[in-house]
Amino acid sequence: MPAAVSRPISVTLPESPYPHVLLAGELRFDPTLPYGVGLAFPPRRPGDEELVWWFGRELLAEGRHARSGEGDVLVAPGVDGRVLVTLGSRTDRAVISAPAATVDAFLADTFAQVPPGTESAHLDLDLGLARLLA
Repeated sequence: MPAAVSRPISVTLPESPYPHVLLAGELRFDPTLPYGVGLAFPPRRPGDEELVWWFGRELLAEGRHARSGEGDVLVAPGVDGRVLVTLGSRTDRAVISAPAATVDAFLADTFAQVPPGTESAHLDLDLGLARLLA
């Protein structure tokens, strides 16, 4: 069975009042839900829950080379070896700038565990449904 993949990542929020402050995050991939990847941030205060955005692995891979996505998640190549991930809606959004090398290494690790085109063979629908209903 393929292994889960996680990779620490330091990101910035270039459109925020603090565009140069590094935020610690983590990229995640669960081979039982092979179409998606997660971008997780730790709780800001004790008692808070971590914040995790789940979106398509293919979206992240395509967005490395050209603007990709619609709706709540957009991914596009940035400048100076960065990837831009826009999360949210038209009225409330965050633009996250991540190092492309880290994203590329993470994607390579996920593709080594579940190659593109083989996702359906690894999909655990019962587990996915249980997570949605939890």
